[in-house]
Amino acid sequence: MNNVITEKDERITALYRKLQNATQNIELIINDKLSILNGHRYLTDAELAKCLKISRRTLQEYRNNGIIPYYHIGGKILYREYDIEVFLENNRQKAFQ
Repeated sequence: MNNVITEKDERITALYRKLQNATQNIELIINDKLSILNGHRYLTDAELAKCLKISRRTLQEYRNNGIIPYYHIGGKILYREYDIEVFLENNRQKAFQ
């Protein structure tokens, strides 16, 4: 006996739902990575601290000492992602040869 699978088959509808969820997740990831202002992405204190695996207090020290560039808008501190990349590259230590 031949079993014909149609679009109403439970396995097909489950697969379709999984594909829709995957598509939505991919769109969220892409949108999160897109630049938001004038071609640049900005990070909050919490986001940058998490990325660099340092405390927010350490970020405050970096700001106070002029080590890291930032924007202060209202009560919010923002860091341009590109500036952080430059900061990290400028502070990279070469391996001993």
